[in-house]
Parts: sequence; C-alpha cells; structure tokens
Amino acid sequence: MDYSEIEVPAPFLCPISLHLMREPVTVSTGITYDRESIERWLFSCKNFTCPVTKQQVLQTQDLTPNHTLQRLIQNWCTQNHVSLDETTQHDSSSTIEKAQVVKLLNEAKRFSHDEKLKFLKWIKTIALESESNKQCLESAGAIDFLASTMDEAHSTLFIIEAGIELLFKLNPSIYQLKYLINNEKIHFFESLFHVLRLGNQESRTYATLLLKSSFGVANPTQLSCVKTEYFVEISRVIRDKISQEASKAALKLLVDLCSRGRNQVRAVEAGLVLNLIDLLIDSNNISEKRICELILIALDRLCGCAEGRAALLSHGAAVAAISKKILRVSCVASDRAVKILATVCRYSATLNLLQEMLVVGAVSKLCLVLQVDNGASNKAKERASEILKLHTKVWKNSPCIPVNLLSNYP
Repeated sequence: MDYSEIEVPAPFLCPISLHLMREPVTVSTGITYDRESIERWLFSCKNFTCPVTKQQVLQTQDLTPNHTLQRLIQNWCTQNHVSLDETTQHDSSSTIEKAQVVKLLNEAKRFSHDEKLKFLKWIKTIALESESNKQCLESAGAIDFLASTMDEAHSTLFIIEAGIELLFKLNPSIYQLKYLINNEKIHFFESLFHVLRLGNQESRTYATLLLKSSFGVANPTQLSCVKTEYFVEISRVIRDKISQEASKAALKLLVDLCSRGRNQVRAVEAGLVLNLIDLLIDSNNISEKRICELILIALDRLCGCAEGRAALLSHGAAVAAISKKILRVSCVASDRAVKILATVCRYSATLNLLQEMLVVGAVSKLCLVLQVDNGASNKAKERASEILKLHTKVWKNSPCIPVNLLSNYP
C-alpha cells in the first residue's frame, strides 16, 4: 500500500521521510523517528545533527524504542484497516541484516575518531536489542572491527573503552578470544591493561572480566610470562575496589597466574601482598565471603616464595588479620589461613613472630582448630598440630594459651 495516499495523523509520520512509522524510536533530543530512517540518517549518511533542526548535535546515538507510540500506531492501523509490513510485528532484530552491517563496518574503518565513537555506540544499541543481532554482528566481522579499534597507538582512550565494553557484551567465544590474544597486530593484552591504567571504573571492570576470560584460554608461555607492570594494574583493581565483580575476577586471575613460573615474585614486586592484607582487614565490610576466601587463597599462593613471606611479615597487621579469619568465615577460609600460618612458621619463624602470634591470639585459634568438629578440615587440624609441635618450647608455658586448651596442646 502507498502510505502517501492515506491521511495519517502527523505524530505517526517520520519527520525525515514522511512515511508511516513502522518502529518508532526516540533520540537524545526527545524527537521520535522511524528506526530505519534515523539509522540511515546517522550511519549511512553520516549526519550527527538533529534531522529536524539540522543544527542541534545529537549527544548520543542511543535509540530508545517508543512503545507508547508503537501501540498508538498499531491501534490506528487496526481502526483504519491498514496493514503494516511484518517488521512492525517483530522486534528490531529484523531490521539488521548482515550485508548492511558488513558495509557499515567497512565504511567505519575510514571514520574519524568522533564518528567511530558514535558508530560504536550505535553497534552497542543494536547488539543489546536481541541475541540474533549479536550473532549477526559477529558473523559480519564486528569482532575484527572491535579489535582494530583497540590499538592504543591509533585510537583514543574513549574509543578503546567503548570497544572493550562492546566486546564484553558480545561475549566472544573461546575461538575468538584465542584469535585476539594470539594476533600480534592487535596487542590485545596491552589494550586491556591500558584501560586498567587510565580508564573509568566501568571500563576497568569490563577490561578485568575480559582479562580473566582471555588468560583462561591463553597458552602456557603467555601464562607464565606475565609482566610485573600487569600485576601492578591487577593490584590497583583489587585496591581500588571498583566493583565486587571486578574484585572477584582480579582475585581469581591472580590465583591462576601465581601458580606458574616466576609470577609469584612479579606479583610480590607489584605490591599485591600488602594490598591483599589491607583488603583482608577491611573484609568485615564485605558481605560476600567468597572475596575473603579468594584473598586468603591468593596470599597462600604468594607465600609460596620467600619474597611473598617477607612481604607478608613486613605488614604489621598481617598475622592478626589472617588469624582473625580462622573459624569465622568459612571452612575454606579457615583452611587457607591455617596453611598460611603453617608456611610462615615453617620457613620464616623468628622469636618476634612467635611472640606476636601469642599476643594476637593466633596460637589460641590453632588450639581451637584442634577442638572444633566443624569449621576446619582434617588437613587444617593436621597443620595446626604441626605448628604447635614445631614451636612447643616457646608456647608451652605461655599464659596466653587458655587453661582449658592446655589439654589439647600437643
């Protein structure tokens, strides 16, 4: 049907093409357009001003569906016996086609920085509309395009941040992640750490989550040769507490990396031990116990080297903070805390350390571990017994050990 022959209420006409709106969307200026027409105006014609005034620059290219107007149009069509195309009955995923996306991605390679940033925001809007749109974008080569935008030598920080956010929301497959981290022309890890260093909190969260996923599919060489400066940025994510999601991902990544090569030493050099102790002290304010468990697991890994144990003992509150978590958080936390104390007592014990353990109640906690039925594993009980036997001459007659626990002392 030729809609130009129908007397259509003005609010239902697209201000650009003067045809009946099929899928009304509202732009940042508050004006509503037909999606197909405004997308052509913005991205095919590269116009970033308001189509009505031709002067007001659109601050964002986000397109918000106008569901109220959509229902009014459908009601009007029903009352006037007008049948719209099937596109009105489907979501916006039907408006995106692979050929169209391929063409736009090729054109976008020649965009200026400002145009490219606006184009990335448009892709994000499209990707969030539906799962089919995500699949269409991926098959059209959006991942390759995003990778090209992350080269810090040729892109601004804002573009790299937008590219990383969009890449995360596209949820790349294992194959795609391997392609990104193994392509020497992309410098994927460098771009992620560039955002960790200079980006805003939201983009740093996305970068941290992508790092966790990427190192999860990395090869042994990439895993065992992590640069010290990378650990510095991981440490900053943990220290800054930008989000609980980012903290978890950073801690899990740290645990994984510190089981390989000389990564333990590099992590210690980056100041991670001291940051973890500070975070452990503040963990009473953290509602989720998993954070506390991950901190203790990471500290356990770092205490596997002499540098890690020295760093831990250089923190005046380390022994007290670790001891405090025994029998208070979870069985996992108790086991790891006891293991850390066992490692330190076995390889780095001094008279000052042993006296400190008495004062802060660490020895009493070890005795309690032997008494309780729940709260600590059998392995934790074995380690507690080992520590007490190892230093029995120093602690046996100490008044710091409660009388009711002397019978449990080895």
